[in-house]
Amino acid sequence: MEPHKISHEVVKKVPVIYIEGDMTSEADDAIMSLYSKIKSEISPSSLVFNFAKTSYINSAGIATLINVIQDMNDNNGKVAFVGLSNHFLKVMDIVGISDFVEIFETNQQAIK
Repeated sequence: MEPHKISHEVVKKVPVIYIEGDMTSEADDAIMSLYSKIKSEISPSSLVFNFAKTSYINSAGIATLINVIQDMNDNNGKVAFVGLSNHFLKVMDIVGISDFVEIFETNQQAIK
């Protein structure tokens, strides 16, 4: 498994979270603390996850995404996914996450 790297940028007031490597329980703390920081600093109405460099996700990673999606939904926010491989698209469909997020090919499409 590859180690994870979590980073972000804000584009037109929309935070984009980049996940590189594996999204497992080891990435959970980094993702949740970054999300908490973003939420307290800018209280976003939209959030984008960019998976272009994500190589693997397991059930713990999916649980992390569900926590963020649920929190954003509770606050009338929207979550978008960008850069999903065909495999990741299938995983998101199978677990039902794709019913609760919008899926785009690029950050620019997601931010519009």
